[in-house]
This record gives sequence, structure tokens and C-alpha cells, in this order.
Amino acid sequence: MAHKVLTVDDDPDVRLFTTTVLEEHGYLPIEAGNGEEGLQMIQSEKPDLIILDVLMPRQSGIRLYRELKTNQSLAKVKVIILSGIAKKTFLRSQQALTEFGETAVPEPDFYLEKPVDADVLAETIKKAIG
Repeated sequence: MAHKVLTVDDDPDVRLFTTTVLEEHGYLPIEAGNGEEGLQMIQSEKPDLIILDVLMPRQSGIRLYRELKTNQSLAKVKVIILSGIAKKTFLRSQQALTEFGETAVPEPDFYLEKPVDADVLAETIKKAIG
């Protein structure tokens, strides 16, 4: 059975790109256009991997990542951050939230900056879930 991979990104072109890469490599793609929709899809579809944008309307990827990593039933789901912002900026935002009293979260295992090459994305997906 193919691994199910959820792409959460507000840009339809990015979703199309990741869906194409996933299909070409035998994965089952599912999509969400924002963080709220993404959380609903995570709970209903139970994906093996999430490809997550950071800057989105209606719950950012920053918040969704934090929610995933602090929820015991979702914390083990692998996440690839695919964003137009630098990893350093993402980590600073997580640190700032922690300083304001929220739970500390681990760094993402995989962080790719847009634009990303299709082969690099496919290789990272394979490293994340096989």
C-alpha cells in the first residue's frame, strides 16, 4: 500500500508540484490549502508524512507544526517543512513562542526552502518515510 502524504500549502501551484512529484514516485497525495484544513485532514486521513508550508492564512504552518509536535497522538508523524522563509527564521519564531510560555518543540527533521528541485524533494520524501 502506498504511503499517504499530505501537502499543506496555500499556493495551488506548489500543491500541484508536490502532488506530481508524489505520484511519480508511487506515493498517495492528499492536499490542504491552509493550516485549519490541514489539521482536519491530518485527523481524518492519518497521513504518513506532511509537507508543510510556513506562511499561510487561517492557521500558519508555524502554529500547525507546534500543534503536531505537542499533541501526543500526532507527534510521531514525519514533517517536511517546505517554505519560502529561511530555516533560521522558522526556528526563531518557534523559540519566540516558547519564550512566551508555550511548550518547546523539536526542530523539524527536514527543512527545504522554496523553490525546491523535484529530485531534492523526492529524495527528502524517501528519507522521511521510505
